[in-house]
Amino acid sequence: MSSTTPDALAARRPLVAILSGAGISTDSGIPDYRGPNGVWRRDPQAQKLVTYAYYVGDPEIRRRAWRVRADNPARHARPNVAHEAVAALARSGTAVRVITQNVDGLHQAAGLPDRKVLELHGSSRSTVCVTCHARGTMADALARVAAGDPDPACEACGGVLKSATVMFGERLDPRVLGDAMSIAKACDVFIAVGTSLQVQPAASLAGIAADHGARLVIVNAEPTPYDDRAARVVREPIGTSLPALLETLAAPGTAG
Repeated sequence: MSSTTPDALAARRPLVAILSGAGISTDSGIPDYRGPNGVWRRDPQAQKLVTYAYYVGDPEIRRRAWRVRADNPARHARPNVAHEAVAALARSGTAVRVITQNVDGLHQAAGLPDRKVLELHGSSRSTVCVTCHARGTMADALARVAAGDPDPACEACGGVLKSATVMFGERLDPRVLGDAMSIAKACDVFIAVGTSLQVQPAASLAGIAADHGARLVIVNAEPTPYDDRAARVVREPIGTSLPALLETLAAPGTAG
């Protein structure tokens, strides 16, 4: 458990860590994955599109994946009030770090600096070659799809091109995960919002934070495996409950 004393807390700004999942972006028109109306429940086959072995080994899976990317609502999504509330908390002077399972970039679009966001599962705004690891923009790859290439290959080596996201069957970037664990251990308040806390190792961050003395708050419509570790569980809609919660953290003299 954390040995941080009240005097030590007074000498520094309390650190608020926010683990955000798909639920924070549903109000921006991006469907979640495991909720009652989630992508996986509506179309279980869709999971193959983001499973590395299927994607690399099956050209038809790749072609379907590129069609889905071209029509993905995330391409045109805008931050909602929950993203904006997180950015406002950071602007208030509160020390904030966001660890996100999302790949949509909406935290940054809301005004949160890149240095304050850890993208555990990568970014859908970029592409990477599975062979030479050359990177490019998703916009450039989708322009090639629109021009008639159903499965654009890496322009550097001809290898398979994928989004720069962590697919099922791939490991998380160990550096990013290490930074996330350090934040979980150091924070005073850990808020898990819009995440089922079922996908490891991201879900374990909630337990790590609680083990190190953080106040754990879970904001999610459905029960999670960590609810019994939480100081507070919020079931109300994220768009109203999260801004109200974060406003209390931004108030002078509060540490959550």
